[in-house]
Formats: sequence, structure tokens, C-alpha cells
Amino acid sequence: MLKQGSAVDRYFKISERGSTYSREIRGGFATFFAMSYIVVLNPLILSGPDSTGASLGFTAVAATTAFVAGILTILMGAWAKHPFAVATGLGVNAFVAVTVASHPGLTWPDMMGLVVLSGITMLILVLTGFRTAVFKAVPEALKTAIVVGIGLFIALIGLVNAGFVRRIPDAAGTTVPLGLGVDGKLLGWPTLVFAVGLILTIALVVRKVRGAILIGIVVSTALAAILEFTLHIGPSFDGTNVNPRGWSLVAPKLSEWGAPDLSLIGKANPIGAFEHLGFIAAALLAFVILLSIFFDAMGTMVGLANEAGTVDKDGNIPNVDRVLQVDALGAIVGGGASVSSNQIFVESGAGIGEGARTGLASIVTGALFLVAMFFTPLINLVPFEAVAPALVVVGFMMVSQVGKIDWQDWGVGIPAFLTIALMPFTYSIANGLGAGFISFVLIRTFQGRAREVHPLMWAVAGAFLLFFGIGTVEELLGVK
Repeated sequence: MLKQGSAVDRYFKISERGSTYSREIRGGFATFFAMSYIVVLNPLILSGPDSTGASLGFTAVAATTAFVAGILTILMGAWAKHPFAVATGLGVNAFVAVTVASHPGLTWPDMMGLVVLSGITMLILVLTGFRTAVFKAVPEALKTAIVVGIGLFIALIGLVNAGFVRRIPDAAGTTVPLGLGVDGKLLGWPTLVFAVGLILTIALVVRKVRGAILIGIVVSTALAAILEFTLHIGPSFDGTNVNPRGWSLVAPKLSEWGAPDLSLIGKANPIGAFEHLGFIAAALLAFVILLSIFFDAMGTMVGLANEAGTVDKDGNIPNVDRVLQVDALGAIVGGGASVSSNQIFVESGAGIGEGARTGLASIVTGALFLVAMFFTPLINLVPFEAVAPALVVVGFMMVSQVGKIDWQDWGVGIPAFLTIALMPFTYSIANGLGAGFISFVLIRTFQGRAREVHPLMWAVAGAFLLFFGIGTVEELLGVK
């Protein structure tokens, strides 16, 4: 039996960080439930054919996504000792899918090879200390803004995933991009599940009930299963028909056991894109991937570590080098397994909100992903609407740090605002970071305080200028 002061307790610093074994286990489960959707969503995103007509295969991508996430999350927990779960990043996998679809002659192995090369480059930057140096060069106000921006981003993900907030289709661009429910109305049983789950989770949190977030997820899942099995609501889109009152992605159901298909591992071709597209075009694609994984992980790590209270008085994160090493390996392993780059998930905040403070929670989450390879009733039984309340509540917890920013100093106030605003508005952590870094450098220069800007901030701002202007660069170079 595990006890305070045991070898496990000392290794993970469970007592030292003010946690307990039960909190770590609950946190591991909460994080798994909050991010398990990636096992279903990633195959959907990577489902299209490449230029040869070949596809990766839904079952193979699903199994490999769970396998890679499980291994990397356990490594994050055991090696870096943080409650950060790792899985296929939504930004990079969407970029990979669109790129494969829009570049004639490019195959899935070619594109995944570029992800591997980006990961190798990232690992070199970590091992040389460059990535850690960039992290330390970021002003504290911007680090706080990153936390707040990710909080809003997490909350928006929860609201959109639950269908409480929805995209408004409008080809003419005459309306706002998002609206409440369906045509401004809250309709459907799934929305009720979200509302009940949110109210319950808030009530439990304010009453300081142990396991509040996990209880909210479990109760919401039970309610969703009862409604689906009795009313047969179905998904919002089944591949053919649209049902605005249906479940956002996963309609609750029990799945049967199945042997995992891991045949995609080792299929990436690191030189294929250079052979088919030419050096310049392939190098630009790799650069975009590199910048995305470089800054997405840094921003997520800062936000989660602050929420977990593991940042020391000097603003440093324990074992930050190890965290970044695992994150870099995520790109290498994810690309090599043909499931796209893996990175730290913002949904890890659900486990942190449950009380997780150490890597033991990540080991629990990783183990659940490995189990999910073989038997996925938990994944298919939990709809977005059941975990979305947890994300909204965690978002509030992170946004509450906004008061730490000195808004009277416009040199950090405006960059902080842009960072906070653009993360949710563009659905990208990297975009928010880029806007914040560039504006910080510019405003400090306008104020005649350029000497206060760390040299690495100038370098990063320049890299982001190229990142934002990559489309123009491609046109000038004649690259399609």
C-alpha cells in the first residue's frame, strides 16, 4: 500500500507538492476523460486520401493514437514528473491533413516525415538549451497572459464542443462567427447534459467537494448514456446527415473488444517531401510545423504549471528541460507512427483542477490510453458534452490570474491583451504568443526602452513575423 514518505511519494514529490495518491489518481482519470476524444477525432482529421489515393485507415490511426499518447504520457509522468498528458496536437494534425490534400504528389509518409524532421530539430534546440533560454526570456507579465489566454481557450473549447456555442455558417461573412446554440436557441438533450454537468460541477467546486470535476464528468456521462440508450439521439453528423440536436462528436455507446492495429508505426519517409516538392517548399512546410510545436508546447506548459502551482518564486518550472525533451520526442514519435506530432494537451487542466500535481497522474492517464487501444467503451461512452463543463470550470480557474498583470504599463498590457484575445479567437496558442511577442518588442521600442528587451525576444519576434508572413514568402519564392 502506498503511504506518505514512501519511495513513490519521494520520487514524485507528492506530499511536497501538497497532493495525495487519491488526488493524483482522480486527476489522471479526469484528464483521460477530458482528452480521450482525440482517439476518435484524430482518425477523422487524418482520414483523407493522399495523392496516390492511399489513406491511413481509421482503426489503425485510432489504435496508434492511443498507443503513442499512452507511451509519451507515461514518459512525461515518470521522467518529467509533471501532470501533463501528451497526445496528437489538433493544430498540427489539421495542418498536416490540409497540406496532404492540397499538394499534388505528396503522400502521408512524406508529410509525416516532415513532422519527424521538425521533431528532431526541436530536440536539438532543447538539448542545446535554446528552447529553455527562450522560455526564461519571456517577461512574467506575458507568462501570466499565456495562462489567462489558455484559460479562455480551454473554456471556449468546452463551450464549442458541447454545442452551447456554435459556428455560424455564412459564406458572405455578414454575421458574427459564433452564436448561442442553434439560431440563438439552446436545443437538444446533449445541451441539457452540458448545462446539468456545468451546474453540478460548479456547485461541487464551490462546496470544495473532493473529486468535484471527476464526479461532474461521471454523472454527466451517466445522464448522457441514459438519454442516448432510451431516446436514440445520435451524433450531430453521421457522415451523411446533419442533426443539430445530436451529440457533438461521440454518441454514447459501448464498444466491443478489438485487437489494436499498429501497422502505421515506422511508415514515415523523412526525405519524401524534398523529392516530390523540392527543397524550398518542403523546408518551408517543416518550418511552419517547427514553429507551431515550439511555441504551442511552451505556452501550454506555462499555463498548466502555473495552475498546478509548481512554478517557483523565480518563475521557473521544475524539470523544464525534461518536459521539453518529452514534448520534442512527441513530434518525432508521433510523426514516425503516422499520427502527427504529439504535444502537451491543455485538457490536462482537468486533472490539475481535480488536484493532480505530479507525474503520477500522467502515469494513470497514460495507462488508460494503453487500455483504450484494446477496449474503448470508456472513450465511446463519454461525449464531449460530459467533459465540457470541466473545461469551462478549469478555464475560470486559469483566467482568475489576470489580476497579476500590470495593465497600467502598456508595454506589457497591450501584448498581454493580444495574447489573451487571439488564443481563443484564432483557436491557436501559437498565434496568441506570436502577437504578444511581436507587440511587446515593438512597443518597448516605441517607448525608447528597447534595451530592456531580451535578445532572444527579438529573435523569437522575428521568427513569428516569418511565421505569420509565410504565405507571402511562398508567393515571392513561387512556392505553392
